[in-house]
Amino acid sequence: MTDWAPAQIDGTKPRYIAIADAIAHDIDLGRLSGGDRLPPQRRLAARLGIDFTTVSRAYAEAQARGLVDSHVGRGTFVAARPAGAERDPARRQAEDLSMNMPPDPTDPELAARMKAGLEYVGANLVDLLRYQPPSGTDRDRAAAAGWLAMRGLTPPGDRIAVTPGAHATMAAILSILTRPGDTILCEAITYPGLRNIAARFGVTLVGVAMDDRGVLPGALAEAIARHDPRALYLNPTLQNPTTLTIPEDRRLDLAAVLRQAGLPLIEDDAYGFIPARAPAPLAQALPELTWHIGGLAKCLGAGLRLAFTVAPSSRCALRLAQAIRALAVMPSPLSMALTTQWIEDGTAEAIRRFIRAESAARQALAREALEGADFRAAETAFNIWLTLPEGIGRADIVARMAGRQLGVMPADAFTVAGTPGERLRICLGGSVPRETLRENLFFLGNALTPNVYMG
Repeated sequence: MTDWAPAQIDGTKPRYIAIADAIAHDIDLGRLSGGDRLPPQRRLAARLGIDFTTVSRAYAEAQARGLVDSHVGRGTFVAARPAGAERDPARRQAEDLSMNMPPDPTDPELAARMKAGLEYVGANLVDLLRYQPPSGTDRDRAAAAGWLAMRGLTPPGDRIAVTPGAHATMAAILSILTRPGDTILCEAITYPGLRNIAARFGVTLVGVAMDDRGVLPGALAEAIARHDPRALYLNPTLQNPTTLTIPEDRRLDLAAVLRQAGLPLIEDDAYGFIPARAPAPLAQALPELTWHIGGLAKCLGAGLRLAFTVAPSSRCALRLAQAIRALAVMPSPLSMALTTQWIEDGTAEAIRRFIRAESAARQALAREALEGADFRAAETAFNIWLTLPEGIGRADIVARMAGRQLGVMPADAFTVAGTPGERLRICLGGSVPRETLRENLFFLGNALTPNVYMG
């Protein structure tokens, strides 16, 4: 393919970087295949109206990324991928749009950095296929400590554990704190995964009244006195599904209630790393009672199935390791190695910044497409919490949106206390391109208009 040229060059980047990005993009899309010959540098430079040295630097950059191979006297060729290394369409088709996911990284330069981390994993593959400690190796926990420090948490190292995802970590903590028949407090509208875990353990969930700043301290104190709970579960930053963030003063008030009662807190900080400036975790104000779960599904990627967890004490951390060993044996060493490499070389921070910026752009699309609709949102949330107009039911909207690339989930899945209202969680992340998302949001907006809806 000696007539190749980039369809579009990103004008916000140095031109040689943008050309290398375009090569990576076309390889991912299948427009360039292993063995394809790229145009001679002078020919591409003339075609693009740029200096020869710019194309030379672009090809050198692409070669440094492992995208192309250059041979003196023969030219530059797209590097052949190992057998089985092509993208598998079935992987994309298996995506569950009902989950609240971060937007997929689409920046070619970032994708190249992410793939580079696999070189470290590959070089250590045999070692990573062995059993390893249930709380991670010393290097992995050191990386976790550095990551948690960005949230203002600096606990002793013996209280930090790398665990197999927030969901499994919650199950492990409940196995420590509860027995069948016990009660756990949570938000009146809460994360549905907690409901599933509690049901498996025979634990009763009691929802605590909320306002637009989170759980009410007075209602929490009353629920503690009435129900004799074993713990309180909170998702305090960009709460799923309401997108609310508990402000600092309310967090301190809740910490005071918990300290007075001696009640443990399970703090699910899944979204805490997304905003540029989020309030400090409750674990900072209440370290002796808080099980802090810094899940990586939302700030790096759900497929890692990892969380950085801080236990209330070193003794609790040992009990957590024992529970993880019983329930899941250990977190995946492959995922731990990749994540640690990403943290150490700065890729993890680049992913986090991309997700933050792309989420903000998608929220702007939602504001445009659903202008006039009643919904709660936050600048960097992955979803909106939509209240339907009077006379329109959530089941009807779910049915109308079936088959479209938009994750829609009714309030029933989240409601612990009271009757589910006519509300929907609308997910904005995942692999759905912006233009497709925009189209589907406008379709949803039309469905919310009574005359269109009834017609």
